[in-house]
Amino acid sequence: MADTSYDVIVLGSGPGGYVAAIRCAQLGLKTAIVERELLGGICLNWGCIPTKALLRSAEIKHYMDHAADYGLKVAGAIEADLAAVVKRSRGVAKQLNQGVTHLMKKNKIAVHMGEGTLTGPTSLTVKSDKGEEKLSAKHVIVATGARARELPFAKSDGARVWTYRHAMTPAEMPRKLLVIGSGAIGIEFASFYNDMGAEVTVVEMLDRIVPVEDPDVSAFLEKSLTKQGMTIMTGAGVEALEVSGGGVRARIKDKAGKVAQHDFSHVIVAVGIVPNTEGIGLDQLVEMDRGFIQIDPYGRTKSGGLWAIGDCTPGPWLAHKASHEGVTAAEAIAQGLGNKDVHPHPLDRSNIPGCTYCHPQIASVGLTEAKAKEGGREVKVGTFPFIGNGKAIALGEAEGFIKTVFDAATGELLGAHMIGAEVTELIQGYVVGKTLEATEAELMQTVFPHPTLSEMMHESVLAAYGRALHI
Repeated sequence: MADTSYDVIVLGSGPGGYVAAIRCAQLGLKTAIVERELLGGICLNWGCIPTKALLRSAEIKHYMDHAADYGLKVAGAIEADLAAVVKRSRGVAKQLNQGVTHLMKKNKIAVHMGEGTLTGPTSLTVKSDKGEEKLSAKHVIVATGARARELPFAKSDGARVWTYRHAMTPAEMPRKLLVIGSGAIGIEFASFYNDMGAEVTVVEMLDRIVPVEDPDVSAFLEKSLTKQGMTIMTGAGVEALEVSGGGVRARIKDKAGKVAQHDFSHVIVAVGIVPNTEGIGLDQLVEMDRGFIQIDPYGRTKSGGLWAIGDCTPGPWLAHKASHEGVTAAEAIAQGLGNKDVHPHPLDRSNIPGCTYCHPQIASVGLTEAKAKEGGREVKVGTFPFIGNGKAIALGEAEGFIKTVFDAATGELLGAHMIGAEVTELIQGYVVGKTLEATEAELMQTVFPHPTLSEMMHESVLAAYGRALHI
């Protein structure tokens, strides 16, 4: 008989679920994971990782298209082989899926493939083509993630109207693409297909693109994308779509209230997510808000023994937030089961970075200048442009800036906001600083290597206090 009783069962194997399972196993807990599709979940198989593989191909094409800027000659026109680009992306996802499978074996985590449904706070059934299993545990962690939200008048068909999953494995290259929504997913696909040669239009109902970012970042990105050839429509809305075999006709109302018909070959709908919390037995077991499971800072629900993490809980809906929550919940469970060597810390949402891998990249952490002021803070703000950095100029990437926001009274770093080359790698320096509660004094005294892009981080801090050296 197979084991059916565990210390912990994790429902869902995305970046929250599989990390939670590994940490539970590291802490000596008998652990199982239940997955209905692919180990690694959406992020690894259909989200973060394969999209970055696509964007890398687009980035290389962009540099090849601009080879002359670097004193290089390319013989003949640069052509994109979309099928090969997609094949590479799927290969990257497959490699990492196999990596997660290896990690499950390495950590002796039992894997139950099938559709999991809770029958109580600490029990569930798993249905698969092999039949039904009944599992129980001292604790269950729900990590079922989320899926793309669809518009009632723009149901995805995989042919002309796409969600992100369709956009990652297109059967054909869009000629004229409409992207509805300008959050991270929408802007990343807009950037990818624009670099690959499509004519791209982005429609955003709010008054600026990437609306969760600092307004200065939004304005800079809109200017940059427009320069790259995109059409950006803010304060606008798609009222209807008419799909035919040859394309899609969209009725769009612009910010002035004027409605016009526009024709496209394809549409990507990127208007947010819906949590995967229906039909898995959560009724009466948890409290929900708009479908998201409500939890305490450690991941506990209202039912003893039942926990939740990741995209099925309140945002931000990011893979690294899910992984961190998974570790926190695992350590809290282990502590509750008698492990005195673990000391879980609740998640500080103000220290969660956000990254968008468009061209140019965006990265941020903490409060924007506007949010800090809305909260009654008196602030000092420093901005330093890429054009003032030697490494950026040498790379041919002099577009962008770094902005830092400090509490004027205490010197606390409240937020950092970047746009430009490789900022998704730079942001972690500020995240570490915020986590360690560094003030402007420590950041000013930190020695940054030269020549690097990271020097702009130092200059931005100095600029907030009128001490910038290179501008």
